[in-house]
Amino acid sequence: MARPRKPLLSTDRIVRAARELVDAEGLAAVSTRRLAAELGVSGPSLYNHFRTKDEILEAVADSVSAQVDLSMFEGGDRRDWRTALHDWAVSYRTALRDHPNIVPVLARGPGRRPAGLRLADAVYGAMVDAGWPPAQATSIGALMRYFIMGSALGSFAGGFVDDAGAYDPADYPHLGQAHLLSERQEKIDERAFETGLRALLDGLSEQLAQVKGTAG
Repeated sequence: MARPRKPLLSTDRIVRAARELVDAEGLAAVSTRRLAAELGVSGPSLYNHFRTKDEILEAVADSVSAQVDLSMFEGGDRRDWRTALHDWAVSYRTALRDHPNIVPVLARGPGRRPAGLRLADAVYGAMVDAGWPPAQATSIGALMRYFIMGSALGSFAGGFVDDAGAYDPADYPHLGQAHLLSERQEKIDERAFETGLRALLDGLSEQLAQVKGTAG
């Protein structure tokens, strides 16, 4: 029997093609017709794997969540809660930075997505094990998600134009160097993320000390 000329259609192949399309052109570019054309198959064949476009986007979002490192919460590589939360946040931001167009889907929450649920479970479990009351552990998970998602939704430095004339000192006396920000965008955004992350962790460390002091 002759081998098929094209690789057989699979869930992984559809998700990979959809992720590449989202990365390149955004969420609006994804349709079952477009995906079928990209994959060289008939449109109806996609429905053997996904019922709707939304299901495909959910799977793309989960494939990005699966890129987040969770080893810092597990086994022999398990780290103290603060170090683990820091390292996880950096890994999470890296995944979102590499796939920024899928962030609006991820921002809806994990729903039934397996990788997203494993992520939430790992963070919550680590916080409870560290001594946080369950309600506060839940709040920490939410806080970190807000912070990381927000950092991925836009660039502060990228929001300024590289035209010095746009920032007249008469109107903006403290923005004389703002036109230089866009060319240093990546470095500024990474530094801002790290500054905010350390501030969050410092504050949480103080709160945990208070929690344990009260419990004692």
